[in-house]
Order: sequence, then structure tokens, then C-alpha cells
Amino acid sequence: MLIESIILIVTGVLTTLLAGTFFGYAISVNGALHNLRDDEYVRAMQSINKVIQNPIFFLSFMGPVILLPISTFLVYGNNRAQFWLLLLASVIYIVGTFGITVGGNVPLNEQLAKSDPADAHEARVQFENPWNRLHIMRTIAGIIVTILIFIACLI
Repeated sequence: MLIESIILIVTGVLTTLLAGTFFGYAISVNGALHNLRDDEYVRAMQSINKVIQNPIFFLSFMGPVILLPISTFLVYGNNRAQFWLLLLASVIYIVGTFGITVGGNVPLNEQLAKSDPADAHEARVQFENPWNRLHIMRTIAGIIVTILIFIACLI
């Protein structure tokens, strides 16, 4: 029981950190970036996309991909409600947070990184709205996963 609890708590902390990062970004950084000129916006996003690639972010981003299914497996047979909550959290995280990021946001980031600085307006038009839509989706998914983990911890 102890190892299951420790893994679940670590999973919850990592998921909460990531959801908080995405939420904070959604309610503050995106709005500030939107007010920049096209060339400033492109340079800022290119810089952010480089800086975010660090061990602490990767731990909080990749940790739940591994730990949520492990937590789900460890409670299987012990607590049916907890199992289903964690299974749902695993699916939502892997598809809605990890999947959207890897399949949507990252390719847009890579496209923006290759953009010609002389064509900042076109690069921004192709990037900003699609990226923000995906970001909101992964943020909501992360928040839902965090709530599901909290509920699973309480039952």
C-alpha cells in the first residue's frame, strides 16, 4: 500500500505542476504575447520553445505518461473506483495532454522555429491561433486529470 501511495502522490504532484504551468501560461503569457508586434511575437515564442526544453519540464511532462499507468496498475483489484478514476486520468493525460502537445503544439513550434524572420506576419498567422487552441485543450485535459487524481487519492 505504501509504494502505491507514494507513486500516486508523485504522479499527482507532477501532473499538478504541468497543469499549473499550462494554466498560468494560458491566462497570462498568451495574452501578453498577443500584444506584441509580429516579429517580437515570433522571436519570443521561438525563445520560449527553446527554454521550455529543460529537465524539470520534461520530468513534469513525461512523468505522468509513465506513472499514471503504473498507479492504475498498482490499484487494480484493490480499489475499483480508484482504478477507474486513474484509468480515465491515464487516457485523458496520454491523449489530451501528452498527445496534443506531441502531435500538435510541438510540430507548430518546429514550423515556427524554421520560419523566415522577414515573414514574421505569415508565420504568426499560421502559428498563433492553432497553437493557442491546442494549448487550451491540453490545459483543460491537464486540469481534469489533476482533479481525477485528487479524487482517487481521497477514496
